[in-house]
Amino acid sequence: MLPQTPPDPPDLTRRLKKLTSILDVTKAMSAERDLDLLLPLILYEASKVVEADRCSLFVLDRERNELWSKVAQGSKNEIRLPVGSGIAGQVAQTGEIINLPDAYADERFNRTFDTLSGYRTQSVLCVPMRDANGEVTGVIQSLNKLSGRPFDSEDEELLLALGAQAAGAIENALLHEEINRLFEGFVSASVVAIESRDPTTAGHSGRVADLTVTMARALEHVHTGPYAHTRFTATELQEVRYASLLHDFGKVGVREPVLVKAEKLYPHEMEGLRSRFQLARKDLQLQSYRRRLAAVKLRGVHHMAEIDAEEDERLLKDLKHLDEVLEFVLTCNRPTVLAQGNFERLHELRHLHFEDSFGKEQPLLLDREIHSLSIAKGTLSEEERREIESHVEHTYRFLSQIPWTRTLRRVPEIAYAHHEKLDGTGYPRAIPEPTIPVQSRMMSIADIYDALTASDRPYKKAVPHQLALDILKREVQGGQLDNELFRIFIEAEVPKRALKDFRG
Repeated sequence: MLPQTPPDPPDLTRRLKKLTSILDVTKAMSAERDLDLLLPLILYEASKVVEADRCSLFVLDRERNELWSKVAQGSKNEIRLPVGSGIAGQVAQTGEIINLPDAYADERFNRTFDTLSGYRTQSVLCVPMRDANGEVTGVIQSLNKLSGRPFDSEDEELLLALGAQAAGAIENALLHEEINRLFEGFVSASVVAIESRDPTTAGHSGRVADLTVTMARALEHVHTGPYAHTRFTATELQEVRYASLLHDFGKVGVREPVLVKAEKLYPHEMEGLRSRFQLARKDLQLQSYRRRLAAVKLRGVHHMAEIDAEEDERLLKDLKHLDEVLEFVLTCNRPTVLAQGNFERLHELRHLHFEDSFGKEQPLLLDREIHSLSIAKGTLSEEERREIESHVEHTYRFLSQIPWTRTLRRVPEIAYAHHEKLDGTGYPRAIPEPTIPVQSRMMSIADIYDALTASDRPYKKAVPHQLALDILKREVQGGQLDNELFRIFIEAEVPKRALKDFRG
């Protein structure tokens, strides 16, 4: 018979189990980037490793020279204390372990927490957490060993080992948090830049983001159809949100007069047109007085009253006609859909003239003005519309220059396709349906809905919710928007839920 290996002593088995536990939690900590989830995990494992009743973890805030804790077992509030104050503060300051068999026998122990909470602290073990450079980044404090005995040297060693691993994990989590804050700050600043170019659309980017993210979350409750298995993780939702917030950033590359054009003629063009009508008005009056003078010479002064009456009637008629023409022009200048007959009348107006101060005949309306006033829908000419549509290309080029993290790498692609249509009629690439990301399809619906219902556009009135849905439905029926996503948009009451979430 082969000799049997004697079993491990109980203490060695227990120690091995604790070391294995530390290794397991190290793996878990290295994968966790959310500080609010990481800190409780560290405390739970610390309590297990040293068999303590309670544990607290304090992170060093070097700028304020304080220790702070979101997770002190037995307390629901954030705790802050100066470095050097109390047991934890002493450990943070000196980097030395403090192990007290009887806390109340040591003057460094602060009894305030016990007094307020009714808790009775007996033994205390507090160790420093050190980063890879050996710098103290915080402390872990364990209270009351469950066996009733003091903490021993093995507890110190194990807690130090766990603290070293925790320090690295916390540093990574804090760095991850800083990167997130950096991205948030960058995105917020970019949205401010967009909206400063066109203040009339302020809030549009944020509302589109709220609508799109709300729709993405609504897919979690879809169990049939093409999106039954489409789910978005927290990082994917963040990716969608960033793409939605930045989808119009390329508008910074569009000329401001075109971007904010509220009517078919630019303000300076309308000012010149009005001046011409004023000159034409003066010309009519001048021509009337010239005819009066000629008539008096021909018919005699004793016919003055009769001549004046005739000319007053004629001048009034001519001025009224001029005013009617101006009113018609102002009507055509608004972003309304023109009736076919109005196009013909506009082109007839190119024959109207007046004499300038040099006696030279001038057109009342310029050809380029007639061309602009003839825009059938909206306020933009074809050239201006192409310039506006170029904002998508500007957006993509801009976003592609940013070194996005691996989890956010599709932000440029998602934003790039938000004006594409399923039937291939969208812009700027007119790409086919299969290549349009689902995130972009959701954003398209959100973008159109908000553009229709927004009350801050000077060139149009806000469209009521139901009418906006009817307009979207027509685009769905025309094969331009995703039918299933539109159904989810309605049934999940996305606009209502997004508004509720936005208001908090």
